Amino acid sequence: MGGKTSTTVKNRYNAKAYDQIPLRVKKGEKEIIQKRAEQLGKSVNGYIVDLIEKDIAQCSTVDAELD
Repeated sequence: MGGKTSTTVKNRYNAKAYDQIPLRVKKGEKEIIQKRAEQLGKSVNGYIVDLIEKDIAQCSTVDAELD
């Protein structure tokens, strides 16, 4: 099942619910990132988001700047 309508609905939801951040890495680094994410049982996106969240949690100045 699925199809064009299902994909359209998912894309519309994703556009409303998520921001996108394009990411470029040097040749060869993508494979390293993919392997590390796999070792941790995460998707590449989940791995990167977790790293960003941990970094932000350690930095209290980000919270102060957002207030």
